[in-house]
Amino acid sequence: MRCATRSGAIKVSSVLLVAGLAAGGLCSGTAAAGEAARRLPAAPCASNQVVADSAQRTGAARVLVTVTNKGTKSCVLNGFPTVALAGQGSPDRNKPLQVIRRGTAGPVRLAPGAQAWTWLSFTPVLGEGEGYCASGADPFVAPSVVVGVGGGKYQLGPDDGGEFALCGNSVRATAFSAAGS
Repeated sequence: MRCATRSGAIKVSSVLLVAGLAAGGLCSGTAAAGEAARRLPAAPCASNQVVADSAQRTGAARVLVTVTNKGTKSCVLNGFPTVALAGQGSPDRNKPLQVIRRGTAGPVRLAPGAQAWTWLSFTPVLGEGEGYCASGADPFVAPSVVVGVGGGKYQLGPDDGGEFALCGNSVRATAFSAAGS
């Protein structure tokens, strides 16, 4: 099919024009129809649709948390996670942390199977063995972190099998961002 040009060589009646636009555009083909579907609003990601499934340690006090859309429809993830450290490995025995937000949050559209992530950074424990905090406070050590995403809470251990250790009661977290952005 050839597209109409501005020169007016091919005249299209208003009825055909409206019908063509309703069908996804006169020259749309499947690519434009797919683009139109991607522009449709998606519902916010819910706990039954997404899962935080990875806590990859990238330094002594930094962790990359990956979130995957396990649902069958696209959803929108926005904002920052909630974070707590779980003592004794139980999510109900946790130490909620104040999240210090880094970056600007914007909507992240996740197609089925797509991933997004957030970086978590803790104030590190100094020294060797038991360690110490520069502030003089006692360090807190826990085997897992509980990350809140889409209304759900996901307990994750670090990928290296170690523990989370931090000073203070806060964590720095970046806004969720999509893979490849």
